Amino acid sequence: MTEIPARRATVWRRAWPIVRFVGGVLLAGVALYAVLGKRDELSGAGDALGHLHASWVALATVAEVVSFLCFAALQRRLLHSGGLPIGFGALTAITFAGNAVANSLPGGPAWGSVFAYRQYRQRGADETLAAWTLVAVSICSGVAVGSVATVGVAIAGEQSADLDLVGAALGTLVAAVAMAMLLRRRGVVLAILTRAVRVGQRVLHRPSGDAREVVEREWQRLTAVSPSRGDWVLAMGWAALNWMWDAFCLAVCFLAVGAGVPWRGLLLAYGAAQLAANLPITPGGLGVVEGSLTIALVAYGGAHGSTVAAVLLYRIMNFWAPLPIGWATWGALMVKSRSAGGHHGLERAQEAVPA
Repeated sequence: MTEIPARRATVWRRAWPIVRFVGGVLLAGVALYAVLGKRDELSGAGDALGHLHASWVALATVAEVVSFLCFAALQRRLLHSGGLPIGFGALTAITFAGNAVANSLPGGPAWGSVFAYRQYRQRGADETLAAWTLVAVSICSGVAVGSVATVGVAIAGEQSADLDLVGAALGTLVAAVAMAMLLRRRGVVLAILTRAVRVGQRVLHRPSGDAREVVEREWQRLTAVSPSRGDWVLAMGWAALNWMWDAFCLAVCFLAVGAGVPWRGLLLAYGAAQLAANLPITPGGLGVVEGSLTIALVAYGGAHGSTVAAVLLYRIMNFWAPLPIGWATWGALMVKSRSAGGHHGLERAQEAVPA
């Protein structure tokens, strides 16, 4: 009897990438159909992109680079709180490379986390600190983007209710804060995780072993690092700056295409788009971010053509341009890692040769 659920789980795991790919293609087709029905607006967007203001484009580029640097600083703060000082340059390279991995591959965020984990380990982090840092980065980023969206709700006022974005923004903030607070309640967390592991063992037949022992072992690993309140404050500050500089890049893109910035709805539309980007539909929220941003910003008074142009320019800065930079950085890190491994192997071989 146990073979049937196991077989079903195996089939589903194999079929899921295909299902997601087909779903992404269908969604892309719907988006293309909608775009072709807005040719006049796209024509206006093309004209706007053909007459960009170079100074504003340069400022938008700087803002996006600073956003990446803030995310690197977030990781550096958390790793430092665990007793591992990693250079800012190395973490900047890991940030760009990890972003490219996460935004290019199916299931990209998981691959990006694996990449970051291995890079931390290669630079001296033990398994506990590397895993804890990934969890802490996710919590800080979640709280920060939820806060940005919530501030956007307050600025937008009553019109935010018309877009049905209040629940999503507040829900994300509450969920992230609740997760952070829940981590302080050991008994409750262990009970919840134990039940989740048991469900996983029944469905997927993994992980093996007693569920309670598995959870307690992993819990000890994740709680082995104890940052101070100052560390958490600084980490949250860097996470917030990461999102705010990225949102500022979006605002400057409106100026770059010669349009006014819809300030009232900017943060709300931005926060909603970032929440939508976390849906596991397309890599990096491709298509989802553009659509949600455009719809929300137009609802707050942005002209159709200029809004489409500004959003496209923003996505060039935020999504497309970092990809080749990130993959080039990934290649450099891989070459450096292999050369360092070969060098250490040669040293060990020389030490083994008798004098």
